[in-house]
Amino acid sequence: MNYFQLFGLEQDFELDSQALSSTFQTLQKAVHPDKFAHASSQEQLMAVQKSSTINDAYQTLKAPLSRAEYLLKVRGVDMPDEQATVGDMQFLMRQMELREMLEEISSADDIDAALFDASQTLDQEYLSLMKTLSAELAENSELSNQSASENLRKLKFYQKLNIELERLEEQLLD
Repeated sequence: MNYFQLFGLEQDFELDSQALSSTFQTLQKAVHPDKFAHASSQEQLMAVQKSSTINDAYQTLKAPLSRAEYLLKVRGVDMPDEQATVGDMQFLMRQMELREMLEEISSADDIDAALFDASQTLDQEYLSLMKTLSAELAENSELSNQSASENLRKLKFYQKLNIELERLEEQLLD
């Protein structure tokens, strides 16, 4: 089942999150297992399965990175293994620089400023890459979809760095 079709949405990266949420609530109400409490066990099982599928679809489409990954999969783009080495040497160098930036925060003279600067840097680079990904997915050519796949892996790296930054912030400010 195509998640976009399930929610009556165009098969695009950009979507109306309010329409997604509203349709999700409507679909969940229609198949909620409680409505089938007095139905046969087979109907109850079907309701649970439908509810689960709707929830999975909603969670996938709600988050931009999982939505991009799903869209690429629907388009038949093979997603490279996340552990595979990124062939972009410039990005590999940037990864090392960003990791060093995070490592240096704990020894900074002004930890608050270092945390703020790191957060700003990661946010700006993430948003810039997200705009590129969005444009590539909108173009929807073989080349742009392949490039979107590579940029999606980069965005996941930034997402992991943001999680590391949040943990570091909690450690240093507690």
